Amino acid sequence: MRQITISEKEAGQRLDRWLEKYMAKAPKSFFYKMMRKKNIVVNRKKVQGNEKLNRGDQIALFLSEETILNFQEEKKVPKKIKLDILYEDDHILLVNKPVNMLSQKAQAKDISLNEYMIAYLLDKKELTKDDLVRFCPSVCNRLDRNTSGIVAAGKTVAGLQMLSSIFRDRTVKKYYHSIVKGKITQEKKIEGYLKKEKAVNQVSIQKQPSQDAVWICTKYRPLEIFSDCTYLETELITGRSHQIRAHLASEGHPLLGDTKYGDKTLNQICKERYHLNHQLLHCARIEMPKLDQEFSDLSQKVFEAPLPRQFQDILEEIRETKK
Repeated sequence: MRQITISEKEAGQRLDRWLEKYMAKAPKSFFYKMMRKKNIVVNRKKVQGNEKLNRGDQIALFLSEETILNFQEEKKVPKKIKLDILYEDDHILLVNKPVNMLSQKAQAKDISLNEYMIAYLLDKKELTKDDLVRFCPSVCNRLDRNTSGIVAAGKTVAGLQMLSSIFRDRTVKKYYHSIVKGKITQEKKIEGYLKKEKAVNQVSIQKQPSQDAVWICTKYRPLEIFSDCTYLETELITGRSHQIRAHLASEGHPLLGDTKYGDKTLNQICKERYHLNHQLLHCARIEMPKLDQEFSDLSQKVFEAPLPRQFQDILEEIRETKK
């Protein structure tokens, strides 16, 4: 028999979701069978699995140690690296993600920002390996590997739930900086329909709705206008895969360095002149919505991430030669 006390980090999630993390190799049917037999109880009471766990709840597992250990999954943690942390409190973490780092794993062997964040929290002793069996902190918004900027992560279930909610209902505002082909002289709001081409990991933009295409909306305004390109700020009204890159390209303003949706001739020039091998796209600012209760300190706060060094250097060189 093993007894576990629910900590503040884990509080707020359903019992069945907690069990799926605690014994990740066990089939769901096993948990429900054990709950029916009262081999899994909470606060000495029979449970169904949909109960919300609170801090201090006592989960009793009337199972052998061998069974529990066989069903548990060991979490592999990479070596700690220095993260550019923009903000941190008890519940959330905002990180300025560099280019060439995944936000989350694409394959089992990958190491992403998510793993580096866990290593950081373990090093700070805010997290233990035992905690990871019961709850795993996670990023809430994903940036492409070669897009830099602000990534938000939840350190607790409450933090994850809050962040997931504001990203899902689009009450958090997200602003991206890029350098694009052509002159853009005024603010504009554009709409369209985005369709995923899964076979080639690409999307296409359409003017009219069609099957499997989702509505998208993008706003942008010029920050600096040059002779043949524009330093642009884009606000994501909707947040779809590759939305900014594909939507701007469909308007005749592809991002510098974008190998999927960009201008091949311009990209070759950028590669030779600036050694640029990726799209210039950076999540520069997020604006939090009005929040209350335990997250009132974050209410309507604005967080900014400085441009990567290479982005800054390219921008400076363009200013010198093309303004």
